[in-house]
Parts: sequence; C-alpha cells; structure tokens
Amino acid sequence: MYDFRIDAADKAEMYRDLTGALEALVTGEPDGIANMANAAALIWETLPDLNWAGFYRNVDGELVLGPFQGRPACIRIPFGTGVCGAAAQSLQVQRVDDVHAFPGHIACDAESVSELVVPLVRDGQLLGVLDLDSPKPARFTEEDETGCAEIAAILAKAI
Repeated sequence: MYDFRIDAADKAEMYRDLTGALEALVTGEPDGIANMANAAALIWETLPDLNWAGFYRNVDGELVLGPFQGRPACIRIPFGTGVCGAAAQSLQVQRVDDVHAFPGHIACDAESVSELVVPLVRDGQLLGVLDLDSPKPARFTEEDETGCAEIAAILAKAI
C-alpha cells in the first residue's frame, strides 16, 4: 500500500512532492488506466479545494471519461465543446476562473466554478486531458498550471 502524505509549506514544494510521488507510482507500471487512476487519487488527496479530479481519454476523436475522483461526470465530450473539448482541440491548457462565463461550458457538476484542463500529448498526439474542477472562483493559478503541466508530461509517458 502506498501512503503519500503531501503537506508542503508552499505550492512549488507541494508540486515537487506531488510529481515525485506520481513518478514513484507509475514507474514500471505499463497499464495506462491504472496509472491514471492512481494519479487521480493522488491529485485528489493532495490539491485543496477540488470537487473533481480526473481524466478524459481521446477515443476515436472524442473525449471519453477515464479514471477520476469526485461526483459522477459527463461520459463523452466532443472536441471543441466545453473547457475539456477546447483543450483537446487546441492542445492548449485551459485555465478558467469562471466556467459559467466560458462559451459552451458543459455543466457536469453545478458546483464547479473554476477549471483547469491540461492536454496529455505524446509525439504530437492527444492521448487525453487532465481535468480539475473547483467550487471556488479563480481557484487555479499559474503555479497550478505549471505543476499540472509537469503531471501531464509524466502521465503522457505512462499511458
């Protein structure tokens, strides 16, 4: 059993510890779904003020729900639709302070107010997206974006 307790004094240290723990979890494990499941659990246990943490996988040009922590979620999201679909289509991180102001936002959970979506890309191909939701407005910072991009880079090699 793994017991990662990450109580860092600042965000930079927290993300260093989080990425180190993630590396330890995925090293040597070839199953991508297992690695996403452990990553979702680790993120959920580490990052404060989340109400959803998980993944959507690129399956035949559509985002399909993958491993997550939180309330039940939308199962399929077309590229270009909502925050996740925008990230998938553009291959660009989407950091949204108020999802209700985002054109085409999909309200899977009415409690979500802010969102951070990071594409998982390997060899120029979209594998899926890491999706984090929060009930707090403007929850995600540039530091969160940078830390989650590192998480995505680790996972892109492990799925």
